[in-house]
Amino acid sequence: MADSASMADLRAEDVQRVVTGFALQEYKMKQIVMTKTGSAWSEVFYQETAADLTGGTGSNVKGIPRFANFPYGEVTWTKQTGVTLKHGMEGTISWEDSMLNNVDVIARTLLRISRAVAKSVDDTIWETISEGQTATNINSVAIGAGDEWNSATVANRDPIQNILDAIKEITESNYNPYNNGYLLVNPKDFANLLGNANIRNAGQFYTADVTKNGRVGTLLGLTVIVSNSVTADYALVCVSGECGTWVEAEALKVETITRKGIDHTIRAWELGQCQLTNPKSITLISNTSI
Repeated sequence: MADSASMADLRAEDVQRVVTGFALQEYKMKQIVMTKTGSAWSEVFYQETAADLTGGTGSNVKGIPRFANFPYGEVTWTKQTGVTLKHGMEGTISWEDSMLNNVDVIARTLLRISRAVAKSVDDTIWETISEGQTATNINSVAIGAGDEWNSATVANRDPIQNILDAIKEITESNYNPYNNGYLLVNPKDFANLLGNANIRNAGQFYTADVTKNGRVGTLLGLTVIVSNSVTADYALVCVSGECGTWVEAEALKVETITRKGIDHTIRAWELGQCQLTNPKSITLISNTSI
């Protein structure tokens, strides 16, 4: 029996709820960065120098003589500027499909719109915290040719050591990767990672968790996130909440535009920018055989 028009009507508030609900399941990178509200097109932020403060030559922190002045320490920052970007997508549902309640068409349109916006935001966050895979300011670990995670010589694959090296770089930069530490990988590299005999056969290295927003388990104390936003042949270790900030100028919004008797256009958008605030809380692992 055909549904009535009132049952199949596209209500704006319902579409907003559905698209937002779908998008929340798709965001993977937002959980890596801190989120704050922004109100300017161009936002100024500061990258803090990671090195420990010292007293300088002849003025040590340790062993201050009686009545002597304390050594002077000064934290330094580098001024940076970011620009807010709009991420958006729209899709159209014919009047006939909405009236006849063709659920698959409606549901898939809403899902794909929300996924497109979420993926675009995730891509931006990845490109920012990985510095476009250039590792100009962030730490880096390069895997030698012939030692890749999918190397033809199985004995040469050593992802555990590669990840430990990445953790070491962050620790030496005075951040704690075991406090909200994450490992970001592409699906291809995740398969190579979990297929490695050392990880597959040793429970102390990897524990499986319930999949949520790309989280698939814990490896070497790091929460593993699998995402297509991560460039293949790269992985990244970072400290969540310290590595970067998502400045949200406008949260995800959805608008339904109706042309009576013709169609419904569902439009979704989000405005924001990602800032790389603490580069040394990040290590990029790069596979030299790309």
